[in-house]
Amino acid sequence: MKMNISETNSFVMFFVNRVKHYNHKRYWKIRSEVINPNSKYPKILRLIWLYQIKKSDAFNNASMGTGFGWGASFATPPILPHLLNGIIVSYGAKIGENCKICQQVTIGRDSGSGTHAGEPTIGNNVFIGAGAKIVGKITIGDNVRIGANAVVCRDVPSNCTVVGVPGKIKLHQLEPQSKTSGDKNED
Repeated sequence: MKMNISETNSFVMFFVNRVKHYNHKRYWKIRSEVINPNSKYPKILRLIWLYQIKKSDAFNNASMGTGFGWGASFATPPILPHLLNGIIVSYGAKIGENCKICQQVTIGRDSGSGTHAGEPTIGNNVFIGAGAKIVGKITIGDNVRIGANAVVCRDVPSNCTVVGVPGKIKLHQLEPQSKTSGDKNED
């Protein structure tokens, strides 16, 4: 006897979401209303939704930087292949479109003084590998890949890969060169 246990089956998804305490579509829909200070929904309903978000975050050892009327800004809901598992995002972080965030990632604030005090700004189409740490008031460009367990504390230009501790730019997508410029290596 063959059982239909497909993730596209709505009956199966209902129970999977109950066990995981996380429904991606619902979570990001209510989160957008909770952090919006001009939301059309009543405060009491938004407070109930905030409680549900915090409960989901706590169950998954995560925090997506959600506060009542404020929080981390996501251009679009991120792609979470391992769901919320251990992801920590600072309240002031700004994250672009189509970002893929793996488990145990920290996108955090540097509370010290100086030029790096503050939260990161992450561009569009960024992949953040498992266990990566992005700390401080830095800017991550578009189409960047951050390797697993990398620690990024400096600005990263667009179209490159960052690996290691501290994060080093290992691969830089070069602009098309004219025939007269010759071969140049950039690091």
